[in-house]
Amino acid sequence: MIDESLDIAREMTALGVAVRSAFSELSACSGALRNAALVAAAAAIRTNAAKIIEANKVDMVSAKSRGITTAMLDRLMLDEERVEAMATGLDCISELPDPVGKVLAEWERPNGLNIQRVSVPLGVIGIIYESRPNVTADAAALCLKSGNAVILRGGSESFESNHAIYACMREGLRSAGINENALQMVGTRDRAAVGFLLSSMAEWIDVIVPRGGKSLIKRVQDEARVPVIGHLEGICHVYLHSSAEPSIARDVVFNAKMRRTGICGAAETVLVDAEAAASLLPEVCRTLSEAGCEIRADETVAAIVPQTIPTIESDWSTEYLEAIISIRVVDNIDAAIAHIAKYGSGHTESIVASDAEAAEHFLCSVDSAIVLHNASTQFADGGEFGMGAEIGIATGRVHARGPVGAEQLTSYKYVVRGTGQVRP
Repeated sequence: MIDESLDIAREMTALGVAVRSAFSELSACSGALRNAALVAAAAAIRTNAAKIIEANKVDMVSAKSRGITTAMLDRLMLDEERVEAMATGLDCISELPDPVGKVLAEWERPNGLNIQRVSVPLGVIGIIYESRPNVTADAAALCLKSGNAVILRGGSESFESNHAIYACMREGLRSAGINENALQMVGTRDRAAVGFLLSSMAEWIDVIVPRGGKSLIKRVQDEARVPVIGHLEGICHVYLHSSAEPSIARDVVFNAKMRRTGICGAAETVLVDAEAAASLLPEVCRTLSEAGCEIRADETVAAIVPQTIPTIESDWSTEYLEAIISIRVVDNIDAAIAHIAKYGSGHTESIVASDAEAAEHFLCSVDSAIVLHNASTQFADGGEFGMGAEIGIATGRVHARGPVGAEQLTSYKYVVRGTGQVRP
């Protein structure tokens, strides 16, 4: 009998050796050369758009046969518009300032030593993600832009799509004369490869970035033997203050929930001041209901808006990722902040308010990675922040927080220049 675990170990070790060696070369490449690779990769994606879409159709047929949810199918699907968006994203990333080699701070000591803090790549990044094949392009591009080598491991449901996009990204590296081994993709659907990546590749990988559902991210955080940048889930809130403009409240809640229900920035809970519940909720709920959103309401909300489903305790800590929203009436802004502190995941929260003082109190008091005023939670996105793209929203407090773009994939080192100083 063939020991498949040995095959996985050999394959993954070979990836690690190759990518670590290529990182040494990549880190010496100029920003102009890395940008040229991104532009060439964007051109390759456009040239091979039909092949990418055909590969995606294979994935879609397989996913549907396995009964994957509508939200997951939406994440998986590629069409001409989404493929062009990938290519455009690469072009945008190529035009961003080089995040590597920036002098972040500089000072001179009394003894004449000149000290600089200079940005540098993190090293080799392992990225594990599910469903969305565009992450293949975004993640590879952001790593390349920031001088990092990368091992990608996409979900089995997007296997064919990922590899079609990966081939285009490698073509971009070759066109620019950069060692294509700086970009690697795990070539098997076997979940054992993920386990090996997390537990046995600390020699070659410096950090892991997970992007996917709760079970994936929890597994990564539990099993990884190197630092992890990521978030567990996106339980996002929209709070309607008593001063909220009704039309803004309606539009922000609707967009935050229904623009795309399956993304981590989608709102899952609406909180509304008791003082304004009767005036704000009927229109908000009518708009949601007409769009097919299921509304789960506490007793106070149910008394104002009929034909809702009673909430249970678990609703307040559930990331639905579909057309379901829970709504609760709170006494005041501090009660809303307390609810978010108890049930939120530290991802993204929004306040709708005309009262500027109340808005500032919310923005300062809510301890989430992203807080907004009079804007949809679905702006929680690196592209919308002007980062070109992102590989996820980090909700931790160590290193990156919020959208993780190219700049967030750097660290720094100290460069000290002297004229012969010795320490007494």
